[in-house]
Amino acid sequence: MNCHTDTLPALIILLSQHTALDKIYYSKAFPALRALGPLILYHAGSAGLGMSEERAGYLAFGASNRVTGGADAGMTAERPMPTQDDVLGYFNTLSNWGRWGDDDELGTLNHITDDVRLAAARAVRHGRSVSCAWEVAVPEDMERSTTTCPCAADMPGAENMPVPAFHNDRRWGFSSERLGITFHGNTLTHIDSPCHIFWDGTMYNGRSHSLVDAATGSAWAAVTAAANGIITRGVLLDIARVRDVPWLEPGQGVFPDDLEEAERRQGVRVRSGDAVLLRTGYGRVRHEAGEAGGFTQAGWHASCLPWLHERGVALIGADTPQDVQPSGYEEVLMPVHAVSLVAMGLWMLDNCDLEACATTAAELGQWDFHLTVAPVRFAGTSGSPVNPIATF
Repeated sequence: MNCHTDTLPALIILLSQHTALDKIYYSKAFPALRALGPLILYHAGSAGLGMSEERAGYLAFGASNRVTGGADAGMTAERPMPTQDDVLGYFNTLSNWGRWGDDDELGTLNHITDDVRLAAARAVRHGRSVSCAWEVAVPEDMERSTTTCPCAADMPGAENMPVPAFHNDRRWGFSSERLGITFHGNTLTHIDSPCHIFWDGTMYNGRSHSLVDAATGSAWAAVTAAANGIITRGVLLDIARVRDVPWLEPGQGVFPDDLEEAERRQGVRVRSGDAVLLRTGYGRVRHEAGEAGGFTQAGWHASCLPWLHERGVALIGADTPQDVQPSGYEEVLMPVHAVSLVAMGLWMLDNCDLEACATTAAELGQWDFHLTVAPVRFAGTSGSPVNPIATF
């Protein structure tokens, strides 16, 4: 290990081969250690993984082949990270193309069988429901023009109405709106259907991007494929609570061992057909300080994708736009979005507000619930604003 004398003094911590670096990072003692100056954590039993560096205010531990950036991109002896080649291989190894037929547009929503819906109903044990969506603000999130008419009989053109009562009833009025909204992005709670993302010009189940037309929208795997709604058991995995922090910092990823530790602590297990909602705590940040700018965020790490595939998860959601950013991969900007939507047909709920859901779950000691998501039937559209409802 080379130490250069022209750099700032550093605190060097020698760890045994049984000490996980992430446990040091998330320990309550870490802020005090950080205050002493730059840290170098050296893993005695991990040749080649010893050095860590300060990057954007967070520690980046080690480096695996072709994996870069991100506070948690890299690897430890206990947490090997998939390389970029591994992640690119997920497009084949995790593919659901043809699994439910060549004409299938539902993807992982096929995991939600009648029996799964019936089982979801049994998750209602208290009768309490909460929204998992953000309010759509005006003018920040939506363009709106509102028409108000205190007396409808006086509105322009009323004299041409063919119904006599329209002219005689002078007591009723109305208001109406015309809305303009862009729901994809990092703010509004919305669902992504499989046609939202292309990879090498291809959508889920091998369909060409040419099926999406600028005038008519998508003729394949649009949000209308879920016209009957998404009704299943939801499971909230509160990673901020598991790590004993108010929120994950931007750039911190969530890994499969986090998911399983959340299951263990919360006394719940994700099963086939479930919707998994991931709380990083960003909703608390947003409530207290407003929306964060930039393209750095906590979220799912690509290493979670095989776990989601193995468990038969039907839908994933998060209080961020899903992918940890930076992703840690030079040539795959959003691996969770790309592999999920294109290869797996895994539908996604972006930008959920999970604070009320988490508070209710902790109060009741119940981390599963009946989840209802009803997308608007926008023809040919790659998603929809939604208001997911969790009923405990």
